[in-house]
Amino acid sequence: MIGRIHGILLEKLPPVILIDVAGVGYEINVSMYSFYRLPNVGAEVTLHTHLVTREDAEILYGFAEKAERALFRSLIKVSGIGPKSALGILSAIEANEFVRCVLEDNVHGLLRLPGVGQKTAQRMIMEMRDKLINWEIEGMMPSLPSENVSIEEAALFSKPSAVTDAISALIALGYKQQDARRIILKLRQDDMSSEDLIRLALKELGSKI
Repeated sequence: MIGRIHGILLEKLPPVILIDVAGVGYEINVSMYSFYRLPNVGAEVTLHTHLVTREDAEILYGFAEKAERALFRSLIKVSGIGPKSALGILSAIEANEFVRCVLEDNVHGLLRLPGVGQKTAQRMIMEMRDKLINWEIEGMMPSLPSENVSIEEAALFSKPSAVTDAISALIALGYKQQDARRIILKLRQDDMSSEDLIRLALKELGSKI
C-alpha cells in the first residue's frame, strides 16, 4: 500500500494532479478540499494516499489531511459507494459537515450530494454513524468557509482546544454529540478552560458537578 507521497507538483488538472517523485510521475485523484490546499506548480507537496487496485488499473487517491483519508476509507466501505463516488461526495460537501449530517440523521442534507439517493443516504447513516461518533473530536480538519460553517467556527475546530476537549468530555458523560457541540459553542468565551466550559455546560444542561 502506498500511504504517502512527497515530491514536486507538476500538473494540476482537477481532480487529477501529477507529482514527480525521484523522476517518476504519479497521477493522483484528489478531492476539491485537498485541491484547494495544493501549492503552486513547481513546489514540493505531501499527500496522504490510498491505493485502489483493479484488474485494469491501479489508482491513487490523495488527501491533504489524514482525517479526510480516513473518511474516504469509511465511505468506500458503505455498500454501493465506490472510490469515485466517495471522492465526489468529499468534493461536494465539507467533511465536518458531512459527518454532522450522518451523526444527526440528516437524510435531506445527504440527498444534496452527487449520486446519493434515499437508500444510499440511509445506508451511510446506518453503516457510518458508530464509526464517526468521535470523528469531529479526534479527526477534525480545518474547514473551508461555506454557507453551513462559519469562518469563526471553522477556526475553533481546526486544532485541539478547550472547546474540543469540553465536547469530548460531555460525550463521555453520555450526552449526544450534537447537544454537546451546541451547548459548548453557545457558552464558550476566549481564554476559558475546558474545565470551566464543562462546569457551565453541566449547569446549563441541569446536571450537578
